[in-house]
This record gives sequence, C-alpha cells and structure tokens, in this order.
Amino acid sequence: MEDKNNIKEKAAPPDNLREANKLNDAELASLPSLYLSLCRSAREITEPASDRKLRSLITRGAVEGIFSRDRFGFSSLIRALQSADAFCRRVSPNRNVILAMLLFRLCDGEFLTMGQIEEEWGADVAKMVKGLLNVASLYSRGTTPESENFRRLLMAFADDIRVIIMMIVDRLVLMKLINHHPAERLVRDIAVESNYLYASLAHRLGLYSIKSELEDMSLKYTDRSTYTDIARQLNERKNSRDAYISAFIAPLREKLQSQGLNFEIKGRTKSIFSIWNKIKKQKNDIDHIYDLFAIRIIIDTPPEKEKSDCWLAYSIVTDMYQPNPSRMKDWISVPKSNGYESLHITVAGPDGKWVEVQIRTRRMDLVAEKGLAAHWRYKGIKSEEVLDSWMNKIRDLLEDVDSGPMELMRNFKMDIYDKEVFVFTPRGDLFRLPAGATLLDFAFHIHTNVGSQCTGGRVNGKNEKLTYRLRSGDTVEIQTSANQSPKPDWINIVATSKARTKIRQTLKERQNKSAELGREMLMRRLKNRKVEFDEASVSKLVKKMGYRNMTDFFNEIAEGRLDVNDVMERYVNFDTQPHDSHPERVSAEEFNLQTAQPDESDTSGDDVLVIGNDIKGINYRFAKCCNPIYGDDVFGFVSAEGVIKIHRADCPNSRNIRERYPYRVITTRWSGKVGSQMGVTLRVVGQDDIGIVTNITSIINKEKNMSLRAISIDSNDGLFQGHLTVGVQDTDSLNALVRKIKTIKGVKEVSRTR
Repeated sequence: MEDKNNIKEKAAPPDNLREANKLNDAELASLPSLYLSLCRSAREITEPASDRKLRSLITRGAVEGIFSRDRFGFSSLIRALQSADAFCRRVSPNRNVILAMLLFRLCDGEFLTMGQIEEEWGADVAKMVKGLLNVASLYSRGTTPESENFRRLLMAFADDIRVIIMMIVDRLVLMKLINHHPAERLVRDIAVESNYLYASLAHRLGLYSIKSELEDMSLKYTDRSTYTDIARQLNERKNSRDAYISAFIAPLREKLQSQGLNFEIKGRTKSIFSIWNKIKKQKNDIDHIYDLFAIRIIIDTPPEKEKSDCWLAYSIVTDMYQPNPSRMKDWISVPKSNGYESLHITVAGPDGKWVEVQIRTRRMDLVAEKGLAAHWRYKGIKSEEVLDSWMNKIRDLLEDVDSGPMELMRNFKMDIYDKEVFVFTPRGDLFRLPAGATLLDFAFHIHTNVGSQCTGGRVNGKNEKLTYRLRSGDTVEIQTSANQSPKPDWINIVATSKARTKIRQTLKERQNKSAELGREMLMRRLKNRKVEFDEASVSKLVKKMGYRNMTDFFNEIAEGRLDVNDVMERYVNFDTQPHDSHPERVSAEEFNLQTAQPDESDTSGDDVLVIGNDIKGINYRFAKCCNPIYGDDVFGFVSAEGVIKIHRADCPNSRNIRERYPYRVITTRWSGKVGSQMGVTLRVVGQDDIGIVTNITSIINKEKNMSLRAISIDSNDGLFQGHLTVGVQDTDSLNALVRKIKTIKGVKEVSRTR
C-alpha cells in the first residue's frame, strides 16, 4: 500500500483456512445491515476519515478470510459487529471500545500487530485489545470456568473493566446466536458457563437486564421443557396480569399526578429464571408465587429534590395499599456499596395479591439499568472485601457528572487481584497463590511430598529453578526426585507461610531422627564400656562442649562431625563421674590422699573449710558441677586422684555419689572465715527490653567484693535468657544480689544454676 499511514498486514492464514473463514452468501447479505445498525448506534462518536480506514481494513480482512470462525461455525466478524452494536445500545456508545472489539478479531487472526494498532488508533485501544487477547489465550488452555479462581484470573487477565463488559456483551450475542444450534452438548456447556460466570459478572457490575437475559437463555438451553412451561403459563395469564397491573396503576397514577410529580410508571413481570428460582425455593406453583410482577415508579426531578420526591411517592403508595414492613428496603438513605439507590416496598394490591413497588429517580434508574455501578452483594452473592473497596472507588468515579461513565472507566485499571497470581498445571487445573510465590511454593501448594522432593520444573515449556517467581497464566509442571529433600536455605526461597511451615517441619523431623541415631550410637558405646548413661550428666557435658541443646549435639554425632569415641572419653572423664567403675572399697579415713599439683582451682592455702576431723594439708577443689560458695551446705568427695572435691549438698550429682560411693564421702563445713571470691552462675529470664542487661550489669559492678566474670544472652520471641557468672564471697552477698536483680523492670525470674 502506498499510503505510509496504512496498516501493514501480517502473513495471511493458509489458503484452506482462509477459504473456510470467508463469509457465505447469507453472511455477506447481512453484513451491510449489521454495519449500518452499528453506525446508527454509534452516530454520535463517529469520525468519518478514520472509520473509512477501518471499514476498508475490515472489508479486506473479510475478503481474504482473516476473520476466524468460532466453535459453532459463526464468523468472528459477524459476532464483532453485533457485539459492538449491542454495547452501544445496552451500555454506552464508546469509540475506543468499538474499535477494540472490531480490531481484536483482526489481531487475533494475525492480520495486525499490537504496535500497528497502537500507532494507528492509540494506546488505549491497544490496551483493550491486549486484554481481549489475554482472555482468548485463557480459553485456549481448555480450563474449566466453573471455579472462583477462573473468575479471578479472568478479571486479572482482562486488566480493564471495559474489557470485562465487552466480554459480557459478546457472550449475550453468542447466547442469542446458538438458539436451536445442532451441537446440543456444546450449547449446554456454553449455557452453564454463561450462567455461572457471565451472569454473575454482569450481576456484580450492575448489568441487570443483560444478567436476566443470560439467566433466562441459560435455563432455556439447559432445561428447555421447564423454560417453555413457565413461558407458556406466563403467556396464558398475560391478559389477566396486564389487567391487574392496569387496575393497580390507574388510581396510583392519578394520586401521584395530583401531588405535582413528573414521573413514569410501568409494570413488569419477573424473569423466567427468577420465577423458576422462586418456585424451587417456595416449593409452590406459579399461581402462588409471592411477587410475580413489580411496579416501577421513575420520577423526573432535580438532584436536590430526589430524596424528598421519592419519599413522597412512597407515602402515597403506602397510603393507598397495605405495606408489608418486613419487605421494605431503603437504599436511598443508605445506598448499596455499589451505588444502587431505590426504595422497595411490597404492598397488598387488589384481591390481596402482593405487588413489589420500586421507587427511584431517572438518574437512579439510569445507573441501575446501564450497570455502571457494580451490584455484587445483591440477593446472596458472596462478597469479597477486596472487591468491596474496588467497587466503592467506581462509585466515587460515577459521582463525577462532568464526564461520561465510559470515559471515567478508561483509566481505571483492573488491579483488584494484583496481589495474587494464577497458574495452571499441564492438565489445565487452575491454582491461586500470593504474588511473589515461587515454583517451590507451588510444589508445596500441590502436596507436601511434591514440595519436599521438588528439584525444579518446566514453566511454559522451559526449565526453571526452584527460585522462579510465578506469573499469572504460567503453565507449571513440577519435577521431583526421590533423592531430593528440603534444605535449610529453602526457607529463604518460598514466599508462602504454608511452604515455610512444611519445610521447617520436615527439617525438624529429619534433625530429630538424626539426633535419635546419634543418641543410640553414644549409648551403645557407653554400654560396651559398662558405663551408665546419665541424662543430667550428658546435659552438662553438652553445655560444656558449647552446644545449644542435646538435639544439636546428638545430630553432630550422627552426621559424623563429632567423633563418638571422643565424646565417650569426655563423658567418662567428666568431673561428675569417677574414672574407676569398680574402685577398691576403703573408707575415706583409710584412703591414701595424694598431694595434687596446684592449679587455679586449688584452694589448699585457704583455711575457710574444715574437712573431716580438721585434717590439715589436704588439697581440695570446688566441684564445677555445682560451684559451691561460702555459706552453702557442702560435703567432700575423695576423687580417684586423691583430691577432695567439695560439692553442695543439693548438687545434682549428690544422690548418685552418696548411693554409689558412700565410703568416699567426707564431712565438710565452713570454718567461719570468709575467703576469696568464688564463681556462681545465675540464670535470668525477662522481657527483651532495651537497657535491661545494662541495668543488671550496673547493679553487679556497684556491689563491693563482687565481680562479673562472664555473661551470655539468648533472645527469642520477645524474651531473653541470660547466664551470668559472678564472683561472690558468700551466700549472703549472693542472695542480696538476686533480690536486687529481681527489682529491675522486665526481669521475671532469677535463679542459681550451679
């Protein structure tokens, strides 16, 4: 084409497909009238120069067989023209929407590119075409639409509220086309989908008349006998019903006119689908349906008089006919969250028949009929908080009377589900996860075992790692291996709490099993040496070796990072266990005391202890298992080295020593002379507040003849646990220190550990 502004087409479809797509004689004959009808509906928004270019492009596309056919054999061009016309008549004439509905079929047929559409008709049209293409790709996956997730994904893919409305209108056109189509199974599937998905969306968006038509046609195609029977009964009663409505309206019209109101009053019968639901719910026949028809009073009045005129009409109706208070609904004083405003009252008309009367203004009726405010919680449809907020935004936009409703929607992005992603399995199953979820999250979402054995996956046919972040529309296939198991770093990969919890549980279970194995290994070695396994002694050994808990300690043994033979030797030679399992039975007085080499714990130079019958020149040491200090009740124990170990009377090992080695126990008492500082460990538990440790250390530093030798702090879940090693002279000074620490704000517990 010579004109540089003309569109450059993509490669055309194969010849056989083009021939199948070409319009037949009947379709060609209908094309002029369809286009003329659209032009009449969109007369106020036409642009002749651009429209001629679009018409030329559509004509070439039709001649060349670019417009595809749907599953029913209908030409997409015919559907596009009918849908654009219906949008203008049923919603609102909008130039960009019409362009998008027509150009989408050319882009879908690979006749145009998105870049070409944006260059010629603008970014807004291109955005809507992209939304329609996204929805088309969603359907091409063959996913069942009968799920809430599908509806959510549909709305996320559409990206623009106008795209959702276009889809609803197009579905209305399709439902009208398939009446009496020979593909009965396909017709039924489309009818079920239309009722579940599109009628529900139309309801939420306030497209009431479209919603009713979709529901009626859905019932017609899925249960034609029921539909026909109700339609027949309504038709048989039409004359009597019309006469009744006229008798009800006549005196009411006269009274309303006498009050100076400018109004329109009309009667309508409930939709067939609505009547069918009432028959099922009330378990009754059509003659006894509670409110088979309704009267609508539409008042022409300025905005400042809307409420007063509506309530005036309400008082006239209720004065003339007996109201049912339980059926009164005031959506004028407190409008629905979607902006719907109206007064509803059910009254007893002539012959005692119940009639519903709806009172609203022309503005209220326009919003309700055109559906430009969402109406999604009406009559039991389940609400969603995120939609509630979004729909309230729409209502705020609608209050701007300076712009047309479709223009307001133009820049309103459909981002209500931007915090979620929707992904498919290769079989077409649809899953919803939070935004930021990874391939590993998806694996755990399917099943814990799948997640635990996940090695990666294929996303849209490409291999991806565990860290791949999912995007809406991805098709994900998880790859697993029996040799795979969760790793600690997986915690940092996943974004969902479910996956994180499952990983931690699996790691904990694996660690516990490993720790149990390490425990059994140590117990077997000790049993071979005929050494008793003592839980308390092992616990002390674990702490002495620097492990946080016994699980970590035994896990190290099982994993081979800690030599079990070395652990066994440490345990056997631990201070609280004598080396000789079968010592010679001699009394403490007869035991050959050896002179030990002096070390830092040797206190033989002090005379603060009276050992036995005031034995002099004997080396003794304070046992590290209980760290006695001056003032504690103590006893001596003659060790295998010939050195006396001084234990507290309440030492954890006291009972074991006295039962197994009573002949080595020697009476010991303090002499009355206070010696040098001796180490004692305090356990402090409290709130993890800033400054609490500083306050504790400050108290210790202020005390005379007392020093802080070591401190360790662990913090978890708002609490801290500290171990303080303090040098003190006697129990009196220790007890005084404990009392002072307990007075610090935030300290919950102070106790001596050894």
